[in-house]
Amino acid sequence: MNQPELNRRQIFGLGRKRDERARAGGVGRERGQVVRVERPAMGSSFEIRLPASTPGAVDLACRALDLIDALEAQLTVYNDESEVARLNANAHLRAVAVEPGLFGLLETATALSAETAGAYDVTTGALSEAWGFVRGPRRVPDAETLATARACSGWRHLTLDREHKTAVFDVEGLRINLGSIGKGYALDRAAAVIQGHWWPTGALIHGGRSSAVAIGSPPGRPGTRWEVALRNPMEPDSPLGVFRLRNRALGTSGSAFQSFEADGKTYGHILDPRTGEPGQGPLSVTVLAPTAALADALSTAYYLLGPDGARAHAANHPEIGVVFVVESPARGTPEILTFGVGEGDFVREQNSLD
Repeated sequence: MNQPELNRRQIFGLGRKRDERARAGGVGRERGQVVRVERPAMGSSFEIRLPASTPGAVDLACRALDLIDALEAQLTVYNDESEVARLNANAHLRAVAVEPGLFGLLETATALSAETAGAYDVTTGALSEAWGFVRGPRRVPDAETLATARACSGWRHLTLDREHKTAVFDVEGLRINLGSIGKGYALDRAAAVIQGHWWPTGALIHGGRSSAVAIGSPPGRPGTRWEVALRNPMEPDSPLGVFRLRNRALGTSGSAFQSFEADGKTYGHILDPRTGEPGQGPLSVTVLAPTAALADALSTAYYLLGPDGARAHAANHPEIGVVFVVESPARGTPEILTFGVGEGDFVREQNSLD
């Protein structure tokens, strides 16, 4: 994408500057007039693009952004009063009632954990804290600290009761952290606000430019798709291609911009739940999916599974498309691997590798 966010794990930041900017004008490759409304949230900048002809466009975008603010307050691990923080503090003591939307999100996350044999897991917040990826400082934990964090991590320690909408942990110290799916979930909920507007409209919604949802077509181009560039992790100003989206979402994961060095070794921020240590993945992986929550979660899982594991999983999910950007030392520029990507979904730049 044009500019992936630089701190995906710390998406639930506090202390936002509540300045919204609405402006009309041609944007990127969009031929019609659009209104763009931006607001900082979840440690990123969320933007909603709507046709300028949409009645009440700015108010509609602001209502969607207000919902994102409310979801941040619910999901953040940086505020002890959030619902997720209270769940983390109490669920090892008793079953805790969970708001239906959050309960559904946890069900989605645990289902993905089972499907990916634990490569995806939102119950590894203790590991993120041990490595300093939550509040810092970033560090390599000692063996005892890492072992303790691993012992209280893992989706099998979480039990969800669908009938009563409750959650319970069977181990003390387990921490849910929704940094790998929360932003996509917020985008999906914002998209529902747009889709519920009395005047049907297309829209492009993104959060930090690594997650996006496209509704309908861009203004002035009925039947076509919104276009989002795939950033080159090695040369940010040279896009590798363009995604074309209509009623679809995408999510991108990578560690190129979030890492630290210790004793001459570089550690990325995407932790492998199966080992408790930073995973060694591609430069980036982008997933196309029906929802932004699914796209975000699978991009994280596929980063850890690698191309072969991702291909095997996606083969059973025809609704999923995947684009890997991997290093190609022999030729000095990234190599692009795609599978499950339909015709017209992704167009490579002419100077990218075949």
